[in-house]
Amino acid sequence: MADPKGFLTHDRELPARRPVDVRISDWREVYQDFSQEKLTKQAARCMDCGIPFCHNGCPLGNLIPEWNDLVFRTDWREAIERLHATNNFPEFTGRLCPAPCEAACVLGINSDPVAIKRVEVEIIDRAFAEGWVTPQPPAIKTGKKVAVVGSGPAGLAAAQQLTRAGHDVVVFERADRIGGLLRYGIPEFKMEKRHIERRLEQMRAEGTEFRTGVNVGVDITAAELREQFDAVVLSGGATQWRDLPATGRELKGVYQAMEYLPLSNKVQEGDYDTAPISAEGKHVVVIGGGDTGADCIGTAIRQGAKSVTQLEIMPQPPASRPGSQPWPTFPILFKMESAHEELADGGGERVYAVSTTEFVGDADGNVRALRLVEVEGPQSGFKPIPGTEREIPAELVTLSMGFLGPEKGALLQDLAEVAGDGFYDARGNVSRDKTYMSKVDGVFVAGDMGRGQSLIVWAIAEGRAAASGVDRFLTGETALPYPILPTARPLV
Repeated sequence: MADPKGFLTHDRELPARRPVDVRISDWREVYQDFSQEKLTKQAARCMDCGIPFCHNGCPLGNLIPEWNDLVFRTDWREAIERLHATNNFPEFTGRLCPAPCEAACVLGINSDPVAIKRVEVEIIDRAFAEGWVTPQPPAIKTGKKVAVVGSGPAGLAAAQQLTRAGHDVVVFERADRIGGLLRYGIPEFKMEKRHIERRLEQMRAEGTEFRTGVNVGVDITAAELREQFDAVVLSGGATQWRDLPATGRELKGVYQAMEYLPLSNKVQEGDYDTAPISAEGKHVVVIGGGDTGADCIGTAIRQGAKSVTQLEIMPQPPASRPGSQPWPTFPILFKMESAHEELADGGGERVYAVSTTEFVGDADGNVRALRLVEVEGPQSGFKPIPGTEREIPAELVTLSMGFLGPEKGALLQDLAEVAGDGFYDARGNVSRDKTYMSKVDGVFVAGDMGRGQSLIVWAIAEGRAAASGVDRFLTGETALPYPILPTARPLV
């Protein structure tokens, strides 16, 4: 245990965000540096519980008390070894994960939980700075070839594990750069893309091959893929977005979040001088109250929006854990992310318990306003409240309402024909057995494509688990870890 009285003598503290007026003028990450002295105090708050529920809260099974103790003792080299033992990419999770581990922290029963995410990200950033993150090429090659379709966190985790197991791995990505939603769905101010590049450099040195601009199912068919490779891992994500079929949906200026966000990231990559879809000088409405909606808010503000309003059909969540969501479950709470702070500072508004009834256009077919109504819900089925209808200005609307599952394109259509009945589960995701293999022999499924829209930690955990299943399928045994937790959704 780092400090037997640490949780009694130190309060939870996180790094300060850069001032709003400063950070909205650039696209760099919003947090300021955090001193080692402050970080070791945060690590000292870990109680080293007899039953560390943080392990169960984290799908990766991160060894949190161990590396908290190591950070307190400033043994950074061993801390990164323990962190990498369960997590391939802590630089991603430490910045992007909503931290179910912190929700499950025992200290959180009657106090503020340990700042686990901050300790995690400081460990990996120190490791990169010190040169401790080096390639780990396999000692022996198996001669087996594996195709990984999709280069998000699930695909990258599966690829790294399988490469290190000695297989020849090729990652296929239909976009022009590797990273999936990490690359084009996450704004630069939330995670600078240099973090992806330095990890890809390590993976290339280990032997993983990356092929971009390849739409698997079209540029290479499912049959060709199965013929050329000994195993296939599907990790394309749940990219079929949820739409809003209200009157006027076809108007110009109404976009899905994943049509809007990638363009601003392409500006940061140097592909454009300005984004083809920009919020500059416009009244912006973001429909959807989740993390993607917050990303749209921060992006619109940096592009110079005239105003920004966020709409959410659910009622405003409570600020503290309600009795219906007891510890150690992950509670739905009112959050003030950096983008929300920027929204409030600029006079914007977050509006809850409302539903959009119509997109209103001008004479040229551009959206100019939204009509909305307050609703009762969700118990009453989001029933409109008479007399609450109103109209708000909207010249750019982004739909950030989540995803419905994987796209049923040529790749999945062809595999479904081979599999016959049972290729999809009841939720429309690709079904798989306990080894993560689909109904098609040698074709495995990891991440949101099989699980449905979920967290980055689940994606990495499933990528690691699927890699273990692939390795056993190809060689008859495996030394790769196979993380399965009691909280895992049952597999078909």
